[in-house]
Amino acid sequence: MDLKEIQNLIKFVSNTGVAEVKLEMDNVKVTIRTTLEGNSPDITYVQQAPVQALPQAAPAAPSAPAAAPAAPSAPAAASDDAKYITIKSPIIGTFYRKPAPDKPMFVEVGSTVAKGDVLCVIEAMKLFNEIESEVAGKIVKILVDDSSPVEFDQPLFLVDPS
Repeated sequence: MDLKEIQNLIKFVSNTGVAEVKLEMDNVKVTIRTTLEGNSPDITYVQQAPVQALPQAAPAAPSAPAAAPAAPSAPAAASDDAKYITIKSPIIGTFYRKPAPDKPMFVEVGSTVAKGDVLCVIEAMKLFNEIESEVAGKIVKILVDDSSPVEFDQPLFLVDPS
C-alpha cells in the first residue's frame, strides 16, 4: 500500500463520518481514527480562531474609512494569485521545509521546480511524508512557516507554471 492509497483512504474515511477504520492487508496494518463533533480537537480549533481574529479585528474597528480602500485591494491580490497554481497539503501534520535540522531547505521563493521534486515534508504520527510538486514552475510564495501544523487541503505553496 503506497502513500497515495493511504491518503485516499484517509479522505474517504473523513468524508463518511466513521469514527475508526482498521485495515489489514498482507503485512500492512492501518488504523484511521477521526474525531466526532464535540470532542477536544474541535475545542482546540475554536481556541485558535479568536487568537488570529482579535489582532485583525482590532485595527479595523477604529479606522472604518481605511477598511473601504482595503476591500478593493484584496480582490486585486486574489486575481494576481489566480494565475498561480496552489499546492495544498494532502494530509494533516507538521510542515517542515528541510529534511533535517542541519540540512538546507528543499525550496525557496524563486526556486524552479520540476514535476516530482520534493517541496517539503509533513510529519504525521512519526512518519515523514515527502510532498512532491504536481507541476513544473517557479515557487512564488511559501504560505506556511517551518515547523507549523497544517490541515488537510491547506495551501502550502504558490507556483507560477509559466
